[in-house]
Amino acid sequence: MSRIHHLPLSLFLLLCTLLLALAAPAHAQKQSDMVSVDRNLVRLRAGAGTNHEALWEVTRGYPLQVLQRQGNWLQVQDFEKDTAWVYRPLVASNKPHVIVTGKTVNLRSAPSTRSAVVGKASYGDVLRKLGQRGDWVRVQAAQGRAWISRTLVWGQ
Repeated sequence: MSRIHHLPLSLFLLLCTLLLALAAPAHAQKQSDMVSVDRNLVRLRAGAGTNHEALWEVTRGYPLQVLQRQGNWLQVQDFEKDTAWVYRPLVASNKPHVIVTGKTVNLRSAPSTRSAVVGKASYGDVLRKLGQRGDWVRVQAAQGRAWISRTLVWGQ
């Protein structure tokens, strides 16, 4: 008669989690990678190569989410869920930026809705991210340094 060995539930769950992590596609693990455009003007293309059509152009700081890599090319997605390809040397991962997703939003002197409004930003404005505290992002805007609610921006 064979004997069945039972694993403790916590060990069983740990093993299942590890197996699922190993089975997940590589691109799913890389989707949180973000880059920002590191040139004054960059063309985003329909495929991985300069022989592909340029779909649109973006300016310095524009944040992009990396979906996959192919050689020196990155397939990226922007805040409106549009996808394209960008040449890797034209972007940087160490210069975080965010893009405003609200129509017109307040920039504040401190990370609180009770703090003074020091400026405004509009949909599509790109702001350099300086830091984060809780649900607030510290940014460099035309008006100077300010805080914006994390719910009103997309990016790194």
